[in-house]
Amino acid sequence: MEAPNPWQALARPRYPFGPLPWRAAGYLASGAVGGAAASGVLVVLLVCSLLLVGLPLLLLAGVALGGAERRRLRLVDRAPAADPHRVPDAPGLAAWLRLRAGEQATWRELAYALLFATVLWPLDALALAVCVGLPAALIGTPLQLAADGEEAKAVKVYLVTSYPEAFAAALLGVLLLLVLAYPLGAVAGARAALARALLAARDDGPADGIGEVIASRARLAAAFEAERRRIERDLHDGAQQRLVALTMTLGLARYDAPPGPLADRLARAHEEAGRVLTELRELIHGIHPQVLADYGLGAALADAADRSAVPVETSGVDGALPRLPAAVESAAYFAAREALANIGKHSGATRARLAAAHTDGVLRVDVEDDGRGGADPGHGSGLTGLADRLAVLDGTLTITSPPGGPTLLRAEIPCSALSGSSSPRTASSSARD
Repeated sequence: MEAPNPWQALARPRYPFGPLPWRAAGYLASGAVGGAAASGVLVVLLVCSLLLVGLPLLLLAGVALGGAERRRLRLVDRAPAADPHRVPDAPGLAAWLRLRAGEQATWRELAYALLFATVLWPLDALALAVCVGLPAALIGTPLQLAADGEEAKAVKVYLVTSYPEAFAAALLGVLLLLVLAYPLGAVAGARAALARALLAARDDGPADGIGEVIASRARLAAAFEAERRRIERDLHDGAQQRLVALTMTLGLARYDAPPGPLADRLARAHEEAGRVLTELRELIHGIHPQVLADYGLGAALADAADRSAVPVETSGVDGALPRLPAAVESAAYFAAREALANIGKHSGATRARLAAAHTDGVLRVDVEDDGRGGADPGHGSGLTGLADRLAVLDGTLTITSPPGGPTLLRAEIPCSALSGSSSPRTASSSARD
């Protein structure tokens, strides 16, 4: 389920009784403590900057604080805050610093750090003192009266001399705590919105163009998958059925023909037609296995393991996977099948392991073998095209293959399970002939 927006949560009738006000208090409290610490660090770095050595340190401090603040946002806003920074083209600290110094996101993080260390954390502390500290002081009035004996001052203002008055002050504190939960949540939401605007916004540039390119690639992949399925369906319902009919006709003619050269030629034709039919079925299965469409990725991976030339131990494919978008299932299946084919052809492995899981909105498929290792995906392994296909779906394909083994291929694709889907049945072969 998608996490509620902090502003939408304020409109819920049961908001004061839920966990969100406490999360808002935790967000403001951690902001007050962290901001006080950041102000001390800022003073030190500003002194260093006067000696012409502090500006890089200020940038580093801003980047570090920005990362911590993006993670801290999860206290009040469950939507992930994207990292706005780009990955350096070259390794090394110098390349990293050059890239960070030229990014708008870095300077926004520095501006947020200065604002956080000078203005925001005192506001966090003030909101926390008013919305939580004041009601807590009233609620603690009976305890204060019990400790002092004869009288107590509620919130250092009102003199309380009896327990009925003390409990009335405590009841007022409870009611005040519920009422002030709304401004507390509003302040925390405003703080989170400001942090997200400064720390999670990507730099202006060709992002829109890149997004359109990614979207067009996704449309091409969907069109390619639809065409693959059409070809598979036409071959199955057309050419394969005609070959089946031809094989049956040749079989009947073979048994009706009298012994002799004609019967021998009919027998050879019948056998050849059977081999062609077998090859066509394998071709159809390679284009798009029907078990993938009918039963889902788990059953298709189990079927690929059964067909492997090397014994394969499977995990997570026996009904544990939900139904996923067709493009995701297809890409993950063909990545695993290509990996198993490479194991049989090139690795010298005696066994393999195939594992799949869909957790935290990410599909992970691992294929591991005990072969000789040293696999290079750039030299004829057939995985480069699969990596591109996964990239269209915002997925990744990584290979770890040190000399001597073992080799591990991992495909990761962010995706959500189809609504109303359940774990598919397990099948080891296609439902069609």
